[in-house]
Order: sequence, then structure tokens, then C-alpha cells
Amino acid sequence: MRLYLASTSPARLALLRAAGIEPVVVPSHVDEPAAVAAAEAEHGPLGPSAMVQLLARLKAEAVRGTLDGEPIDGLILGGDSAFAIDGLIHGKPHRPEIARQRWLAQRGRTGVLHSGHWLIDHRDGRENRSVGATAVASVTFADVTDAEIDAYVASGEPLEVAGAFTIDSLGGPFITSVEGDPSTVVGLSLSTLRTLVRQLDVEWTSLWNRL
Repeated sequence: MRLYLASTSPARLALLRAAGIEPVVVPSHVDEPAAVAAAEAEHGPLGPSAMVQLLARLKAEAVRGTLDGEPIDGLILGGDSAFAIDGLIHGKPHRPEIARQRWLAQRGRTGVLHSGHWLIDHRDGRENRSVGATAVASVTFADVTDAEIDAYVASGEPLEVAGAFTIDSLGGPFITSVEGDPSTVVGLSLSTLRTLVRQLDVEWTSLWNRL
């Protein structure tokens, strides 16, 4: 059974590989800010769980059909993540000064990482049905020093990740605890994905192709 990953996230790819799955990576090219703006114009402000679920669905739907002229035959996975603290959603900071501000505000505190998943059954080259779910995990940060924050921001790692932190790389030592599925913080919840796969009447182990 093939799994198509509608994402170019290195973290999601690494997670799946570690779980025994080599997915077919298919960039979705979804304009995320425009999609969120359109949804909020129609329905009002989106909370973090609704936002990541919307974007996960749009990413998966964007790659339906064919790949290199051949029908996509398997399961298509879309994913998105956002970090929330004090009721505010923190996506990717992109700029060093924003990443630094966020770390100054969140050190020694706890926030929630929301990870959206959307899975399309696209076996036999056609869309059959879809399922989705959002996983959450609480993340508590160490009371890191200004010097540690400056060094971490200078590394560039926090600039392109939701919440300006990672748990599986340089940012790991700055996190004291995670409540929930730890893989949620990396980019997708493997336990949630397994549940969705089984809802589509597919055995999780049938996706293993890296053993």
C-alpha cells in the first residue's frame, strides 16, 4: 500500500521513515494564508484545531488525481501544525526577531501544539472516502537564558517551524515535558494516523516498506 505525503516537511518525512514507511512525497503548493483568510471571511475566526484541520484537508485534496501521468493509487496524507499560547496561534516565525520574541514569551511556560491530519483513500486511482482528525500535545519549556535563545535563533532552526521550536533537534533540550503523543510535536501524530488508516479499512502494517 502506497502512502502519498502531500507535504515537503522534512520532519514529517523523517517520522514516517522511522515508523517503517517510505512515502511518495508530492508537494501540495497550497497558499495557506489565502486559504485561512478565505475561510475566516466566510465563517469567522478559526481556532488552532480548525485551522490545521482545514489546511491538512486542502493539502491532501490538492494532490488528488495523477502523478507524472499515472493515477495516484494508495492513501494521500495532508498535515499541518500550529502552536498556541495565551490564545494566540504561532505559526512559522520566518524572521529571527519574531522567533526571539516568541521564545522570550514562552520560556518557562506551557503551550499546546495542534497537528491536523487528513487522509484520502485514493486506491484504484479514484477518491473513495476521506477521514481526518486533530491531535494535541501540551509542551512545557525550560526557563532558558537570553544567551540560549539568541544562539538558538542564530542557528536558523526555529525560523521555519510552527511555534519556533523543535523537539527532535537543537530545541529538544529546551523542552522539559510533553503531554500527549510526542510525535505530534514533531509534525504529525503517528498514533492518530494509525487510527485514520484503520478507519479506511487498511492495516497499518501494510504501509511498512522500509523494514
